[in-house]
Amino acid sequence: MCGAQGDAAAGRRWRLPGTLLLLLAYVGYVLLGSAAFWALEGPAERHSAQQLLQDKWELLGNYTCLRGPALERLIQGIIKAYKSGLTLQGNSTSLGRWDFVGSFFFSISAITTIGYGNLSPNTVSAQIFCIFFALFGIPLNLILLNRIGQLMLSGVQRCAKRLGEKLHWQVRGSGQGLGGSGTCALVTGLLLFLLLPPFLFSVIEGWTYEEGFYYSFVTLSTIGFGDYVIGMNPDLTYPSWYKNLVSVWILFGMAWLALVINLCITLLENSSDLCQCGKKKSKELEQELMDGNKNSTPRPDDVENCSSKDTKPEGRVQHLEI
Repeated sequence: MCGAQGDAAAGRRWRLPGTLLLLLAYVGYVLLGSAAFWALEGPAERHSAQQLLQDKWELLGNYTCLRGPALERLIQGIIKAYKSGLTLQGNSTSLGRWDFVGSFFFSISAITTIGYGNLSPNTVSAQIFCIFFALFGIPLNLILLNRIGQLMLSGVQRCAKRLGEKLHWQVRGSGQGLGGSGTCALVTGLLLFLLLPPFLFSVIEGWTYEEGFYYSFVTLSTIGFGDYVIGMNPDLTYPSWYKNLVSVWILFGMAWLALVINLCITLLENSSDLCQCGKKKSKELEQELMDGNKNSTPRPDDVENCSSKDTKPEGRVQHLEI
């Protein structure tokens, strides 16, 4: 008994350092990818910005009345630059998508399989690196999300247990159903990852609360339509911590949403088992009723057998009388 408790305590002590090492490996891997994308895409972005400025001033110097192919080239260049994240701002261009912070956010969106689609590597070397980076990063991300989800659930269960002891509540610790701890995890995550972040997006991005809530769910569920993406408005100046904070929110929010999805799967499986059990019991009851009806209704053979059984004793009595 004591040995089993000691082994369980040692397992819990070992799980936390293992999770910490996994988290450090995850962060190091993302930082490595960020540095690689920064080094591979940064020069190309700066070259495109210089080329865009040069084309602009050459066009304005050589053509006083813009027409024909020159206008087409200008429009195509503006569209291509806008898709790459570049916009003209007076005598300069806006950069920032492929700086280190932007590369870090792209790395997170790649290995979490969100894939907004607003940003993608353009150079061949970056595209090849992205393949191998995602190939090993996606499994690492799934393992980390599973571990974080388990730690979050156990932490909420401990908090719910302590709160129940203080308030004399009966709190079920099982995560299989909507007990006290499951309800606490659901409500806490709903507040932290879906209800509060839209306020931050409304302040910094200028979105409505509904748009921020929509972006939150589309991001955490890895749907990633790309119609709403943070840090994309060239007229706004974003804080340096903004994308890093959103990256952390994405990581923990996906872990929480995975718990919610697992809970929904468990509830659906339990309801399916209940339905199958009910159908099985109803079939068994119907079969028992049918068997009972068969046993209660006399068959012709049974009538003959019964009559022969009744006549044999009479014959035996007559024989004895004779």
